[in-house]
Formats: sequence, structure tokens, C-alpha cells
Amino acid sequence: MKEYFAEWTDLLIPWLLSSGVRVVGILIGAFIINKIITKFIDKTVRLTVVPNNYSSKESEKKREDTLIQIFSITSKITIFTITILMVLQEFGVVIGPILAAAGIVGLAFGFGGQYLIRDIISGLFIILENQYRIGDVVKFENLGGVVEKISLRMTTLRDMDGTVHHIPHGEIKEVSNYAKDFARVNLDIGVAYDANLEHVIGVVNKVGNTLAQDAQFKEFIIKAPQFLRVNNFADSSVMLKILGETLPLKQWEITGELRKRLKIAFDKEGIEIPFPQRVIHQS
Repeated sequence: MKEYFAEWTDLLIPWLLSSGVRVVGILIGAFIINKIITKFIDKTVRLTVVPNNYSSKESEKKREDTLIQIFSITSKITIFTITILMVLQEFGVVIGPILAAAGIVGLAFGFGGQYLIRDIISGLFIILENQYRIGDVVKFENLGGVVEKISLRMTTLRDMDGTVHHIPHGEIKEVSNYAKDFARVNLDIGVAYDANLEHVIGVVNKVGNTLAQDAQFKEFIIKAPQFLRVNNFADSSVMLKILGETLPLKQWEITGELRKRLKIAFDKEGIEIPFPQRVIHQS
């Protein structure tokens, strides 16, 4: 037993003093390189992303964070792969056959790999064209939610129910972004046919202007919600179109507040918001 232990000690100590030191050096070097590259990516992206005339600081920050996350993940995968191969080599593993086998496996799965390539290429165009960013609210055909993560291969969404959806970029055919540059208050509201339209329009515009001047909401409103047109003659009401502009993702909050204030103002001014009614005559 002592001889066996002494034999292992004689083999282990020289390895630790040579390859073992190199393994530790490789791991420390990989850690330092990863930190340097991460900081380099962060500073480079924040310096090179040029804001446009419509972008807010928040919008540009989301764009920068998206690019930083993608480049950082890619660099970490690359550093991790190279580090593992170098460590295996120090343990006496010949990495040449591993690389050759990886190439053969890649060819064997080439047909399936075309979908991966398609996803990556589509992801590159999404990123370069700035179609959406982390934090945006988007809709992909039947799926919608907040963008939580973007990689080269897929986008991760979380919907209003908290459900997380992973969508490969190659499957994305149509994107609707609710948080790009600015958003709109787009509200249709009905009033009774016997209402004085000029009076109603005055009340609507006054409510919109008051909302835009409110200290709690004015920083989110670009253009005050105002009457646009008579949009339709419905069965029970005259439909009015109200339009305004807000910062991205603030349209729902502002529209909800506008509805509340319009209801209060209409009640005060005696303006009826009709609802469908049915009259039944009995003989």
C-alpha cells in the first residue's frame, strides 16, 4: 500500500508542478480575459451606438444592453470552449481527434444544422436592424410579451400571465413592436346621438390638455390626446376618435387615465356614453 501511494505521489507531484500549474494558469487567464473582454464590449457598444432623432435615453440604453448581452454570451462561449480544450490537453487528452470528430458529427447533422444556421442568420438581421430590444413589448403572430432575453438563436418573451415563450429566430415571420421610438393613445369613445358634438369635442380636448399638464403624467406625454374625427355612426352612438402620443410603453397607462377622466368629465357635463339597448314591444 505504501509503495502504491509512493508511486502515485511520485507521478502526481511532477504533474502538479508542471501541467497542474499550467491548468491553474489557464483558468486564471480565462477568467481575466473574460473580464477584460466583457468590459471592452460594454464600453465599445456604449460609445459606438449613435442615438437617432426619435430615440430617448431609455430606448438607446435598451439597444445597448441588448447588444452587450449578445456579444458577451458569444465571447463567453468561445472562451469556455477554448479553455476546456486547453485543460484537456494538459490532462494528456489529444484534442486533434476530438476536433476531427466534431467536424464529422457536424457533417452528419448538417441537415438539422441548417435550421440552426437559419436561426442565427435571422438573429443577426434582427440585431443589426434594431427590430426590437430587451425590455420592449412585442408580438410575434399569436405570441406577445416583454422581451427578456435575446441570443443569436432565439428570443425569450414573458406574457401578461407570466408564461415564458422561447421563439427561434428562424420561426419569426412578423414582428410588431409596441415600444419603438414613441407610442400612441388611440381611443374610440361613443356619445349619444342627441349630444352636442361641439360641446363634446371641447370637453375631450380640455381633458386631454389637463392630463398632459398633470405633474404625474406630463413627462410621459409627447402630444396631448385630442379629438381627431367622427370615426363612425354606430347602432347606439356616435364614435369619436381621440389621438395622442406618449413615450414607449406608456400608452396603456395614459389611455387608462384618459378613460377615467373622460368618464368623470362626461358625467359632470351631462354627456351620455350610451350602451346597446333593445326595446321589446308586447301586443
